[in-house]
Amino acid sequence: MGVVCYLLLGPLSLAIYTSASTTSFSQSSGWQGNAEKLAAATAGRTCSDRHAVVLPTEERDTATPELAAFLRRVAVNNEVVLAVSNKNLAWPGGMLESWVANVRRAGIRNALVLALDDETKAAMDKQAFPAFRMDVPIPETQKDAGSNHAVSALKFRILTHFVDLGYSVFLSDVDVIFLQNPFNFLKRDSDIEGMSDGWDNGTAYGYNDVADDPAMGWGRYAHSMRVFVINSGTFYIRSTKAARDLLDLVIYRLETEGGWDQAVFNECIFFPNRPGYKDPGVTRRVLDYLLFMNSKTLFKRVRHDPELASLRPVLIHVNSHPEKFERMKAVEKR
Repeated sequence: MGVVCYLLLGPLSLAIYTSASTTSFSQSSGWQGNAEKLAAATAGRTCSDRHAVVLPTEERDTATPELAAFLRRVAVNNEVVLAVSNKNLAWPGGMLESWVANVRRAGIRNALVLALDDETKAAMDKQAFPAFRMDVPIPETQKDAGSNHAVSALKFRILTHFVDLGYSVFLSDVDVIFLQNPFNFLKRDSDIEGMSDGWDNGTAYGYNDVADDPAMGWGRYAHSMRVFVINSGTFYIRSTKAARDLLDLVIYRLETEGGWDQAVFNECIFFPNRPGYKDPGVTRRVLDYLLFMNSKTLFKRVRHDPELASLRPVLIHVNSHPEKFERMKAVEKR
């Protein structure tokens, strides 16, 4: 009996094979035309030490010496919390300022902002908060994606500099409220540890879904494995070769095909080796969805469940609601 694997990306299911309600991944626009290039880009990978953490060295520092010197001052145990921001979020009393306040309140000492413009760097300097200025051009394929998505797609190229220097990163969107230090809750047994967009055990960790085609008689039932995506704005990435390969593939696809960075990120994590393609082979862990909580879980489930009244999450990510800042302030009041 055949098995169809597909992922839920927000409200969408992306499948390897075409069905009435999904889009064929193998036939998606631009993908097949890049198959040979992708095969070449992913060829030659081996399993030897691909998941071993790479540590900072003086030799590695020479690649980006200013960033290396900055990280040696900020990092704790070669780990940092990183937010990427531009001036659109850095206004006085705005979201970035709120993020900084929550980071400090949670006692996180190894956090920084990657400032994409001078205004953001100046705002962080005024807050006496660590910030590193970096110019990162938006790829042509992302320039029509809208400001938020275009900036979001930049983070994968930014992360390569950190991983190459030997630093593991807990990436955080600016619409995250930290209540505890996330480093106290990581397992560090996988290349990627990410928060889920799911809201219960099945959607967060995966479940068996069965499609029924009565015309097939005995073989009418086709099983598939479904899991909601790892959020591409808030996850922990270790400084390993496998993680670096993942970043390379995500960057390649975003800069040649375009697309939504969260969809591409999860396809590169979960989709398997197949003809013409070798996956990056990362190990991944889904973080406890009640500790690393999305706003749908909070507002639709947790606040209505008396048994969860005493729950203290590590963070709450306001990723499921458009009125982000208002929701952030509501969470902070509670």
